[in-house]
Amino acid sequence: MNVLWLQSGGCGGCSMSLLCADTTDFHGHFRDAGIHILWHPSLSLASGEEFLNLLDQVLNGQVRMDVLCIEGALLRGPQGTGRFHMLAGTQLPMKDWVQRLAQHAQHVVAVGSCAAWGGITAGGSNPTEACGLQYEDETVGGLLGANFRSGSGLPVINIAGCPTHPSWVIDTLMALAVGKFQADDLDPLNRPRFYADQLVHHGCTRNEYYEFKASAEQPSDLGCMMEHMGCKGTQVHADCNIRLWNGEGSCTRAGYACIACTEPGFQEPGHAFHETPKIAGIPIGLPTDMPKAWFVALASLSKSATPKRVRANATASHLLVKPVVRKTRLK
Repeated sequence: MNVLWLQSGGCGGCSMSLLCADTTDFHGHFRDAGIHILWHPSLSLASGEEFLNLLDQVLNGQVRMDVLCIEGALLRGPQGTGRFHMLAGTQLPMKDWVQRLAQHAQHVVAVGSCAAWGGITAGGSNPTEACGLQYEDETVGGLLGANFRSGSGLPVINIAGCPTHPSWVIDTLMALAVGKFQADDLDPLNRPRFYADQLVHHGCTRNEYYEFKASAEQPSDLGCMMEHMGCKGTQVHADCNIRLWNGEGSCTRAGYACIACTEPGFQEPGHAFHETPKIAGIPIGLPTDMPKAWFVALASLSKSATPKRVRANATASHLLVKPVVRKTRLK
């Protein structure tokens, strides 16, 4: 399977993350899966004329391109011309190249939230007119349009994240390589279900504190960060606390609240990332699969039943009270 990877308007963080994949032989990992990288800005030696010749060969049908991966938002400015981002040596905007190449791809993949929705690049007043491949935040459309379908009949596959977990990218490419990726494998926002059908909340090491609503009050505290510290883990679709980063970490495990980086519009929450907006003392953003009235009632009960150990540890930077040691013949 031939993969062409282009970088548009972004920081390159998804490529940096990809290079941290948990494998001792990065190229061998792809090779054994039947994946051939035609070109990648960080992995390929070809540049200049060699690269431009490759693009021409793809457009002329001389080189087969099975997957077009785009990293970074598409810059349409100023005034729709795309001239804020020209592909060097071609006198053509990157957005034009992407539109042309997408017509020749069996699959088109948006790598990262910038390529999927516009992401950080589209934040603020968006002077570059940045957008995603097939979305502009929650609105379907983007650069390629709502009706775009690749050669496989699929819409753009949105591997959203800021950055993406390396395994999200590798597993998607491997599934495409063996023909095991169908429309049913995409969630309603066209993200791969193997990671998007989970919540960041699943597997969080702070779940005991969440269950008793024992909340952190400052960044160094061990407690749940939903109530006061802006954590959106109970609402955000990703398996960050199950599929750990670098084999051992995640944002919440490092003491940082989940800021919803896999979701459209995460870059403009309307409040500071480390704050939880509330009405009458109740967080606005509550778990997505529970009626708010139920959550408020259960939270009140949970707080009244919080063990002293959990309550004390929630607002501490280390365990103050250890679990009680009992007889080993547990009943």
